Parts: sequence; structure tokens; C-alpha cells
Amino acid sequence: MGFKRIVGIVLIAAGVLGLLYGGFSFTKETHTAKLGPLELSVDEKERVNVPVWLSVGSVVAGVVLLAFGRK
Repeated sequence: MGFKRIVGIVLIAAGVLGLLYGGFSFTKETHTAKLGPLELSVDEKERVNVPVWLSVGSVVAGVVLLAFGRK
């Protein structure tokens, strides 16, 4: 497989996942404290929204690469 074809497939997959899920979330540890044998930590859950236009653009770019990326 050529490089353009692999990039096209990855772009299409990323775009479809962005359309299906609308974003992703992750946990970030913000504060940690050790008081003798006790250990305290605060975890914050963050959410990143992926815009619909970015997902659609990714799918379109992937299709263009697959269609016109051939020699």
C-alpha cells in the first residue's frame, strides 16, 4: 500500500469516529498531596469536543486521497 492510501484510510476512520462519538474524554491528575502515610490526589475528567465540520472534512479529504492519490 502506498503512503497516500494509508493516510486516506486513517483520515476516513478518524472522521467517522469523530462523527459517531463527537469527541473524547480523558482524566487529568491535578493535585497530589502526601501527608505521612496518607496520599491524596484529585483527578479531573476533561472532555474535548470534535467539531462536525472537522469530521466531515476529514472524511472528504480521505476520499479525495483515495480517489485521486493513484498514479
